[in-house]
Amino acid sequence: MQRREFLWSSVALAAGTMWPAGRTLAAFSPSPESGWRSFEVTHRIEVLKPEGTTRVWLPLPSVQEEGWIRNMGNLWQGNARTARLVRNAEYGAEMLYAEWAPGEPPVLEVTSRFATRDRAVDLDQSGKPAPLSNADRTLYTKATRMLPTDGIVRDTAREITAGTKTDEAKARAIYEWVVDNTFRNPKTRGCGLGDIRFMLESRDLSGKCADLNALYVGLARAAGLPARDVYGIRVADSRFGYKSLGKSGDISRAQHCRAEVWIDRHGWVPVDPADVRKVVLEEPPGNLALDDAKVTDVRRRLFGSWEMNWLAYNTAHDLSLPGSRDVTVPFLMYPQAETAAGMIDSLDAASFEYQITAKELTAS
Repeated sequence: MQRREFLWSSVALAAGTMWPAGRTLAAFSPSPESGWRSFEVTHRIEVLKPEGTTRVWLPLPSVQEEGWIRNMGNLWQGNARTARLVRNAEYGAEMLYAEWAPGEPPVLEVTSRFATRDRAVDLDQSGKPAPLSNADRTLYTKATRMLPTDGIVRDTAREITAGTKTDEAKARAIYEWVVDNTFRNPKTRGCGLGDIRFMLESRDLSGKCADLNALYVGLARAAGLPARDVYGIRVADSRFGYKSLGKSGDISRAQHCRAEVWIDRHGWVPVDPADVRKVVLEEPPGNLALDDAKVTDVRRRLFGSWEMNWLAYNTAHDLSLPGSRDVTVPFLMYPQAETAAGMIDSLDAASFEYQITAKELTAS
């Protein structure tokens, strides 16, 4: 039996000039003027060792911002006896929850369509953002399980921002500190855990995006700045020739967390210190110096801009999985599954097999 839910929704894309396929630019320079692009991402899930009732939670695109990402709907099919869209009230994170009876071999496929446009904030000009609501200011400055804002996190944030006079100066000082003092560890499983107190107390400032960008967010919150992780996945190669900053086709291991910080005269500003460190480690010939032109280029632009060859899922922390046996995950960026034996390791291909594919859609 197959089931389908949710219909594609139409979306009006602003006219824009698309870069020629394969073009490599002289500089890393994301710009909204590059125009809108539309994509289709498909998750195919199979639980290889079901036991008793099996449950799966898949992140769905739930960040909707008029200027840079527009969701166009989801379709699903499979043999689940129950499947429904669930929305987290606190963060607005959406997921597909599916459940199978004992003895059923769980298979599920979900396809999402969306449109993106590069983000770039002109930090030399004051914008006119709508004020941040009190509720959002509280939400995005509060501590979470992995992002404490007291103790060594608070003390480190104060040291970094000592002498700064504005929120923008604080935000930039933390960005530069994270780039200078962290490094990407290729041995870290997945995207990391984001346990920033442990990172600071152990003085092991290594990891991947969910560690390094979480460190930025936690330090920013400890300094009084609203900030948030944005969990997602890469969906296309970089237009700018950076092999490390994109992925197309099979994107099953292309999950990537980014960050935003609120600056009163600009609104939400995109940042990504973790990708600077990814360029350092992975761009040919590898292990580049911080003053290498490839690094300085992205370092300058990743405070204030994102290339949107990337899908944003959500900004949620400490997310309860509905229908589970009281399971809360630090963030929802990977498919999650549970059987009668407990939660399945989402990185264990022997028990939980999934393939995520992306393709760019051409205008008809």
